[in-house]
Amino acid sequence: MKTPEDYMRMAIAKTREGMEQGQTPFGACIVKDGQVLACSHNTVWATTDITAHAEVTAIREACRTLGAVELTGSVIYSTCEPCPMCFSACHWAKIGKIVFGTFIEDAKACGFSELTVSDAAMKEMGGSPVEIEGGFLRDECQALFDQWRKRDDAKRY
Repeated sequence: MKTPEDYMRMAIAKTREGMEQGQTPFGACIVKDGQVLACSHNTVWATTDITAHAEVTAIREACRTLGAVELTGSVIYSTCEPCPMCFSACHWAKIGKIVFGTFIEDAKACGFSELTVSDAAMKEMGGSPVEIEGGFLRDECQALFDQWRKRDDAKRY
């Protein structure tokens, strides 16, 4: 049986795969009842789609896997705190819990154009029932930003 750490490390591995393809340092894995529904990295540059964040691409894939638009009872493991767009997508997909590593402020410090509205604030303002756990395997997720910064092909948006 896989553990939450295993699922986050799957997202971390997927992030590294994306970085090798010239993508940004973000990954996400969606799990329901012990089954991995999707594991994706950010594809913004590959698709020229600014909404192709790791969480959104994982939600799209998980919905296709289930043939549904709701992911009730699932958990998303994200290497970074979902931005407001991604948090909203998690809410609309009815994901039960968001587990993330680094924080929005970490992405902003890396040069990304972030709206620094935390998931906790989004949850409170919107009355979302989603559970949130932040800082999970934070050091391992922070290492992704450190590795990405050293790349010659690192592009921000």
